[in-house]
Amino acid sequence: MANTHSALKKMRQAERRRVRNQMIKSRVKSLIKKARVSIESGDLEEARVSVGEAISALDRAAERGILHHNNAARRKSRLMKRYNVAFTAPTAA
Repeated sequence: MANTHSALKKMRQAERRRVRNQMIKSRVKSLIKKARVSIESGDLEEARVSVGEAISALDRAAERGILHHNNAARRKSRLMKRYNVAFTAPTAA
């Protein structure tokens, strides 16, 4: 247990940040899951909107330092790859 005022304050700050970061990470994961489900359902408009929301949330999390920027970029890339495969598949002629 910390025994100085500054160490106690740092503990309080760290706990507040941990809870906030946890909420943001959970929201990002939920939005990614929603986007994947909408892609798999085949609804182009819903998928476009949900993918945009997920990418926006990933960008905000990376900007705030909650996710590393490469981690966010990797997740966005994988999500867009799924989206593009689902909706730009070549037509059989």
